[in-house]
Amino acid sequence: MKKKLFLLCVVAFGFIFLMAMLPSLDGKWAGIIKAPDGNEIQATYNFTTDGDKLTGTASSPYGVVPIDSGKVSGDSFSFQVTVDGNNYPHKGKIYEDSCALDIDFGGPLVHTVLVRDTTK
Repeated sequence: MKKKLFLLCVVAFGFIFLMAMLPSLDGKWAGIIKAPDGNEIQATYNFTTDGDKLTGTASSPYGVVPIDSGKVSGDSFSFQVTVDGNNYPHKGKIYEDSCALDIDFGGPLVHTVLVRDTTK
């Protein structure tokens, strides 16, 4: 019985340790999005997580829009932004020093990498 309890504790602590090691998505991230028309757009995302819920804003030279329908699951996340009545779904994966985003522009997918913005 003690052996099973010990093993259960080791597994539980291992799981907690691994969850604590996941990088945080919270904060400001910046990168350049190469739009399907070839234009490069400087974008900044401000992410806030609360459990599996993702909120925040996306900003570019064209303005600031809220993040809608945001979800986080482990090291993956998804959300959408609405610009001029058009929804643009985003799917991403967070890494230790960056996060990768695939943005659906209504057919063409655009891949970009964001890095943590440490400027104030």
